[in-house]
Parts: sequence; structure tokens; C-alpha cells
Amino acid sequence: MLDHLVGRILAFGPRCVRVAIDGFTAAGKTSIGHELAQRIADVGRVALRGSLDDFKHPWDERHLYDRITREGYYRNAFDTKAARRLLLDPTAPDGSGRVVLCCIDPVTQEDHSNMAVDMPDDGVLIVDGVFALDRALNSCWDLRVWVHIDSELSVRRGTARDADREGGAEQAEAVHRDRYLAAETLYVEEVDPIAIADVVIDNTDFGRPILERL
Repeated sequence: MLDHLVGRILAFGPRCVRVAIDGFTAAGKTSIGHELAQRIADVGRVALRGSLDDFKHPWDERHLYDRITREGYYRNAFDTKAARRLLLDPTAPDGSGRVVLCCIDPVTQEDHSNMAVDMPDDGVLIVDGVFALDRALNSCWDLRVWVHIDSELSVRRGTARDADREGGAEQAEAVHRDRYLAAETLYVEEVDPIAIADVVIDNTDFGRPILERL
């Protein structure tokens, strides 16, 4: 699977390539992104990693809008304008090459939007995150990857991962089922990201990902 993705990226030639890795929560997007970046580095190209989780509106502004409900999380949680301005537009063919990889740290809520790095002309930017293929961002990508898992598996994995952070399994399941999965289902209904994706990976089994669309 990784070899196929590397081949798809190298086929663009010696230019900047922007890769989106989308899918339900806990599908394995971040792990695939890290492993792909390492493979790209192994063939001698610079790979920069980004996550859309680092481009959310700060929590101290949450009183200004709804980001808890299904509709609110989908529409309002992510700062797509900042993601374009700081992360994606600078790596466009006519971009500055000065890239901010993290705007607001999702854990500490620290603002890192003034910390930029240089993207080489032939660098590869690999960004994971839900809603990556949404209308506001879709035109920015050269390669679009959808990591598929069943919705119930998403809830189970997410609950197990976040139980401590959310104060217990029951609370974590409620967040994943009623907010994240609900919002992601709305996104799938409106945008149909699976149809948009260039590559579809079934990641039901972390140890044996299956390429469903090449």
C-alpha cells in the first residue's frame, strides 16, 4: 500500500506535491501519513507532515459559534481559511514556500501560526484530517486518499483511544457517536469524498490494509 502511494507521488515529477489523507475518526489516517512521510524521505525527497486537527478554531472562541452538534462540528470546528492561507496556499505552484504546519495546538491551545518552515520546490506535503476533501479544501490537493473503515468500528476505536481524556468510556462513546460520527456522516452525505478520492484504502485491519481503488 505504501509503495503504491509513493509511486503515485513520484509520478508527479520533481515538483511540490500535496497529499490529503481523509477518512472517519480513528481510521488510521495519522499513522498512514507518518509511514508515508518516512517512505518519501527514504527515497530522498523532503516530506512535511500536517494535520487539520492543528487548524481548528481555538476553544476560547467556542462561545461565538456551535461546534458541538452534528452540524456545528462539521461547519465550524475547523478553520479552513487558516489551513489554506498558512498550510496549503504556500505550497501551491505559485506559493511562497513558507509553510506553517501547526496553527493552534489542539492540546495546549498555543498559537504557533508565526512558526514557518521552508518547503523545497520538490517537497511533499502530507496532510491528514477529517473533512480534507471538503469543498473549501479539495482543489488544493494533488493526490486524495480515503482511508475506509466501518462507522461502528470508528466509534469503537475512537472510544478506546479517548476514554481517559473524555472521563470514561461512556463519555467518549457519546462524543464519538453524537458529534464526530454524526458530523462525518453529514460530510459524506453532502460531499461524497469516497467518489472524489484518487486512492481508497480499506484499513479495517491495521496490519493488512487493502487497496480498494488504485
